[in-house]
Amino acid sequence: MKPYDIVIKGARIIDGTGSQSYNSDIGISGDRIGLIGAIPDEKGGRIIDAEGMVASPGFVDIHSHSDYYLLIDRRGEGKIRQGVTTEIGGNCGYSAAPICGEEFEERKKTYKDLYGLDADWKDLDDYFERLETGGLPFNFGLLIGHNTIRGSIMGARADNPSESEMGRMLEMVKSGMENGAVGISTGLIYPPACFSEEEEIIRLCQLVKDMGGIFTIHMRSEGDLLAEAVEEAIRISSKSGIPLQISHLKTAGKKNWEKIDKVFSIIEEARVRGIDVTADRYPYTAGNTLLSAIMPNWVLEGGRAKGISRIKDLGLRKKIEEELSKKRDISSFDRIIISQVFKESNKAYEGLSVLRAAGIAGKDLYAFLFDLLAEEEMLAEGIFFSMDEENLKRILSRPYVMVASDSASIGIDGPLSKGRPHPRGFGAFPRVISKYVREERVLDLVTAIKKMTYDPCRKFGITDRGTIKTGSYADIVLFDPEKIKDLASYDDPKQFPDGIAYVVLNGEITLERGNITSCKAGRVLRRGA
Repeated sequence: MKPYDIVIKGARIIDGTGSQSYNSDIGISGDRIGLIGAIPDEKGGRIIDAEGMVASPGFVDIHSHSDYYLLIDRRGEGKIRQGVTTEIGGNCGYSAAPICGEEFEERKKTYKDLYGLDADWKDLDDYFERLETGGLPFNFGLLIGHNTIRGSIMGARADNPSESEMGRMLEMVKSGMENGAVGISTGLIYPPACFSEEEEIIRLCQLVKDMGGIFTIHMRSEGDLLAEAVEEAIRISSKSGIPLQISHLKTAGKKNWEKIDKVFSIIEEARVRGIDVTADRYPYTAGNTLLSAIMPNWVLEGGRAKGISRIKDLGLRKKIEEELSKKRDISSFDRIIISQVFKESNKAYEGLSVLRAAGIAGKDLYAFLFDLLAEEEMLAEGIFFSMDEENLKRILSRPYVMVASDSASIGIDGPLSKGRPHPRGFGAFPRVISKYVREERVLDLVTAIKKMTYDPCRKFGITDRGTIKTGSYADIVLFDPEKIKDLASYDDPKQFPDGIAYVVLNGEITLERGNITSCKAGRVLRRGA
């Protein structure tokens, strides 16, 4: 019997820690790296010639939304082909578990109607068991969603929780942490968390901190009130003592681009004071979320059904239009692309701006928008162009900023290939290397790899991953540093990247010479396990 199942020969190793690269062989035994050093061919059961290639730890996507998608299509191609071997789901306050009450019933119906998925679990342990039963394309950990917890206990009400309701929310969070969640997330622009006050979030975070978790936040504003939102996030972290991760740090809206220095100053002063605050960012200047996110909060109070009823009300439409027009001019709707709808009658609008689609439909802009949202039951998605390229470069270059996709695991065929998705679902990690390392020289390759591997693992408490060293789990990406490139674009997003030859996951080959294998070696990553 040969001592190594796989031997990677002659790779340029970038180990993830920020140390300079070096050339060596890597011997893999079972699911671990057994040796780094010169290894004769006869010692390996399988030899991979890595001459001219970089071997790095598998990329770690700490801001994903694959919670339900992993049960709809287990191939995970959109991420594996990017070199992602680990994801953290449950971001922006939206998690698959723990869940109950109105939130459970609505999600169960939505995913059954749209994808045929029986989302019938409630606690985190049952959800994890469901993931493990069918096999995983990559490793997966989960944050508890504050929005999900609040919706489970309070529905979509706008008031503060009673002490009884707060106690039930704390119990759900405690149960989720005991079952292995890595922390808690919130999405303060989305209902129902948008109705919550700081004290509610602080109390939840104190419990999570005491149980060893972290806090990630989609802030209350990423535009007009950006600085105030960053300050709120840091106050929550400071008062609860919990490590803070600011999700997809950005300056949205041209009039807010100049706020970037103020934001850096607030974060860096907090770090000097000893607050554990870091951030992540995707390498694009457009975001992707539900079109309903532009609606005033009061429109969405009480849940989706009530929101649909309000936008159908001709009297309320005028009020909504007045509020929207104060925040954005008509031309801004030419920078919002309709990326996904579910009704066949609206499919022709995918890939068009809201403004152009309204013109084709022969409708007033707001009438078209309200009609579309009502017909799509508030589930239509959009791509929002609002960010500055120079600010993106400055954000990526900050030492406390990591790389993430902010995308679920999607595909170019099958049930998760619908619509005109954001290209980050296919190209985020290769894009960092091709554009911001090789072409723009914003980062050097060693630093970029560290931001995509070691840094996120340390922040999220993921042990024995994110590095190439003896004893670590064998999550490894082999790529050509001169050829790796994202091919997905806004106009043609469903394209896998080029230049990634192999992906090894827990010691098994899951991408071989650019082709997906049948391997499902991913594992659920429970906090503390």
